[in-house]
Amino acid sequence: MKAVVTAGGRIDGAFAAAAGTRVKALAAVRGTTMLARVLDALRGCGADRIAVIGGDEVSEACGRAVERFVEESPSGSENLLRALRAWPEDGEPLLYATSDLPYISAAAVRDFIERVPSGALGVPLAEFFVYAARFPQAPPTGIRLAGERVVNGGVFLIPPDSAPRIARAATAIFESRKRPWRMASLVGPSALIRFAVGRLSIASLEATAQRVLQQPARAVRGCAPELAFDVDTAAEYAYATKNR
Repeated sequence: MKAVVTAGGRIDGAFAAAAGTRVKALAAVRGTTMLARVLDALRGCGADRIAVIGGDEVSEACGRAVERFVEESPSGSENLLRALRAWPEDGEPLLYATSDLPYISAAAVRDFIERVPSGALGVPLAEFFVYAARFPQAPPTGIRLAGERVVNGGVFLIPPDSAPRIARAATAIFESRKRPWRMASLVGPSALIRFAVGRLSIASLEATAQRVLQQPARAVRGCAPELAFDVDTAAEYAYATKNR
């Protein structure tokens, strides 16, 4: 299985001071970097070809732990496109992961992969009440859709031979994973209004992604909350360093 990790994100202020680095992927959590945790999980779930997108510090940290290294761009959108193009199409799906998942595990990733329907773009969702039980008193997160609250994961399964086709629209979809109002706006005011009045459902977002990407898309419910805890703030980093 081939995989790719984007590791170009930078941090500053209190977050960088606490982490001791401006490269978020290299921030240490309980004895190892977040990037190393992600790479270990991908190896453990069967990835035998891993590419990483990043800068010189990330390249040095990876060493021989990955099969391919791709130089980062200053643009986050461009880095996503480079991730989609990191491996040639060869009839295998591409497992894409962010590098800020301090609780990720091989078992959680494997369970997600096994439940993605054949030929679909897969995105993991954790139920909020399960997430809250696993991470009590964690900084607030999650989105409300049609009366329920869920938390998006940071791992995606991209079907074989689809990366080039979805590349142009992928940036908008991936950047909207925690902003459903932005995703809804991609297909017009009707979906945006449904979100505003609390009637936009997960099924509606799946349909949105499928229309925009011209690719079947599936939100995989009930995934492990460990796939959904990502580190975007100093508060989330502090929580992850103190809680197993």
